[in-house]
Amino acid sequence: MTTNAPSTETVGLYGADASPDEQRAALREGRAPVAVYGMGKIGLPLALVYGETSGAVTGVDVDPERVAALADGNNPFEHEPGVSGLLSELVADGRFTSTTDGEAAAATARVHVIVVPTVIDGDDDPDLGALEAVTETVRSGLDPGDAVFVESTVPPGTCAEVIQPILTAGDREPGEFGLAHTPERTASGRALRDIRGSYPKVVGGVDAESGRVAALVYDEVSDNEVVRTDSARTAACVKLFEGVYRDVNIALANELATLTDAFDVDVIEAIEAANTQPYCDILTPGAGVGGHCIPYYPYFLLDGVADPAPLIRTARSVNELMPGFVVETLVDGLATDGPVEGATVALFGVAYRAGVPEARASPAIDVAHRLDRLGATVLAVDPILDELPEMPAERVDIDEITERDVDAAALVTAHEEFGHVDWRAFEREGPEGGRRGITVVDGRQALDLSETAHSVYTVGRGWR
Repeated sequence: MTTNAPSTETVGLYGADASPDEQRAALREGRAPVAVYGMGKIGLPLALVYGETSGAVTGVDVDPERVAALADGNNPFEHEPGVSGLLSELVADGRFTSTTDGEAAAATARVHVIVVPTVIDGDDDPDLGALEAVTETVRSGLDPGDAVFVESTVPPGTCAEVIQPILTAGDREPGEFGLAHTPERTASGRALRDIRGSYPKVVGGVDAESGRVAALVYDEVSDNEVVRTDSARTAACVKLFEGVYRDVNIALANELATLTDAFDVDVIEAIEAANTQPYCDILTPGAGVGGHCIPYYPYFLLDGVADPAPLIRTARSVNELMPGFVVETLVDGLATDGPVEGATVALFGVAYRAGVPEARASPAIDVAHRLDRLGATVLAVDPILDELPEMPAERVDIDEITERDVDAAALVTAHEEFGHVDWRAFEREGPEGGRRGITVVDGRQALDLSETAHSVYTVGRGWR
């Protein structure tokens, strides 16, 4: 495949006199070069899809080791299908380059795409420090006619109230460049597929021309339709509403699961039957909600909101309490054998989601801290994480955990590998020669331990 290297004559898309077809051609031919700031788990696949489209993309990251790896065509996110092959192809063809020099990339780009992490601080307030720093970098090379797209999840109003003032500081004026929020709608493990068009792409500009340019560009990037909202603020709310919907729905499922004993029913069975009605779509309860998204979205949405918003806040509280429910249940199960203080507990799964090697906001971290405060020794097993996050636990290899003397176990993340663990190996000889099991809390309805002597509590099903 030939390289669509940008010519020395680059063109801006915002406020351009050229026709929409001519602007699309400029993007496809590399005459509107793109810089993507943030080569994380979403930024890299996004840059590669831009590379497929335009052939002139620079990936920017502050980590020199990551940039060096990318320059050699090495993918740091091996769990993402298709990324390794596409990265190698685009690097070889010169359609994707990488650098730590954000200012140099900004100086040559005409389309700037920001996709850096946004998190919350210790007071549950949005921390936009990384986003603001990257925006300063973009400003250093911003030219009239450029377009800036913010893919990062942000509180409503961030583009107009935070990003635009930074970009216009100095000699830039509003109306010289485009600025739009184009929220990512991407799940780990399926990034390329989602970016290419699993869902409609939402865009919203700070002005009408910004929205037009964003819609034009993403109509080329995505195979799905582009939904253009009336403003960047609305586009931000769309992404946050999606996350809060899931948070509230999961909270309902989790609260129902905690009432399993009171109802004296299998809540999972009841949910599955209820969901056969097309207007009912209750999600599955579990040990808690983690990741880069759902735990943060309610706080982004409510940033600066004086109204109490009790449903959103209560749902977040319910989900944040689920690790405590797991620990309380485990302690109750241990009570027949002795106190949790001094017990050894095997914690299965630290990644926030099965099969995804990331642990941000994982409920397993809270479970470990709670057990540690109660005086238990925690052994953490996770076959897909390179290292544990900061937590009070000893890491144990999955092939070695059955050799340890454990009193209880909690499954927090349902990695496929845990189905191959020899759970019978945790059984002990009983006082009269029989087999005696341990207490197991299954937080994901993932274990079939019916042929063991273990005392098993499944979240949403109760004790067996």
